[in-house]
Amino acid sequence: MEAGMVTPAPALVRFSGIQKTYDGEHLVVKNLDLDIRKGEFITLLGPSGSGKTTTLMMLAGFEVPTHGEIYLSERPIKNMPPHKRDIGMVFQNYALFPHLTIAENIAFPLSVRNTSKAEAQERVTAALRMIKMEAMAHRRPGQLSGGQQQRVALARALVFNPQLVLMDEPLGALDKRLREQMQLEIKQLHERMGITIVYVTHDQSEALTMSDRIAVFNDGIVQQIDRPDALYEHPVNSFVAHFIGENNVLSGTVEAVDKDYCRVALAGGGTVTARAVNISGAGASTSLSVRPERIAIVPDGSSGDGPNRLPARVQNTIYLGDHALAVLEVAGNGEFMVKLQPGAHHDLTHGESVFITFRPEDCLALDPV
Repeated sequence: MEAGMVTPAPALVRFSGIQKTYDGEHLVVKNLDLDIRKGEFITLLGPSGSGKTTTLMMLAGFEVPTHGEIYLSERPIKNMPPHKRDIGMVFQNYALFPHLTIAENIAFPLSVRNTSKAEAQERVTAALRMIKMEAMAHRRPGQLSGGQQQRVALARALVFNPQLVLMDEPLGALDKRLREQMQLEIKQLHERMGITIVYVTHDQSEALTMSDRIAVFNDGIVQQIDRPDALYEHPVNSFVAHFIGENNVLSGTVEAVDKDYCRVALAGGGTVTARAVNISGAGASTSLSVRPERIAIVPDGSSGDGPNRLPARVQNTIYLGDHALAVLEVAGNGEFMVKLQPGAHHDLTHGESVFITFRPEDCLALDPV
């Protein structure tokens, strides 16, 4: 190994050839091979029906794979009951017992594991301190806000020191401000305790904020797994490019390929140079991906010419506080977005003709949508 290289953490969880079907015909999860490293925060991200929640439920033991094996600390667990897997679980609906106090709810996993009374009391006290709710130990769930209930559910999942914690859309019922606060708290807990977290969400901004790695699911298949910044900057196909972050799409045909770049004739007129990421060669149809923040607007008639300079017409401008968006018509796309500095939208008027420019390295030639 070269000097300075970091050895990856060993796999705590391994999905090997996993398939899942409920009706014997349609595969909800298709040939899943996935390693989850010890101590990492990994998010399973995708739209409804993509297979992410089914994958989590198979790991938890609430669903059984149709084919393949799941390993936890190198032990096969496909046929192991959930309560023997040493896994903590946090659900969207909290799943707290309404008739028990907060302290009793947190202590429940310890009672089913026959933990001594003294040790249970010590762990519950530490868990309450961790979520800053020591003064609420004797309240019941109905007396708490949604955010407080979610903290209790998190403490209950961590109190027995599991080797793995699973979270299924845990913040979906919270309002935006509280959700963002809880994202930060969960991430700080993860970093402080060094636990392994597998997190399921359909919210891509939540996944980008919290994760060490993200596995993007669609149609039962992991499309790409990588660091958040790598997924955003280097998507391997159109689905990932469109699902992660804001994205503009231009359709066209590849005219020529030169090493890592290609020339594309746009369906709506014009020619651009793009990074050749996922194309089959000259003559192939392609969808170009360009992020809104990588585009500049220049006035009609301004001097200068570049490899990617296209005429556009202003459709609308939207003020969003920390930034603004210009909605343009570009090469047949009437919803082409350009991110602007606050106030810059005042310089644009509806129907105005302008030009846009962007660097070839910021334009990705991908599989056609």
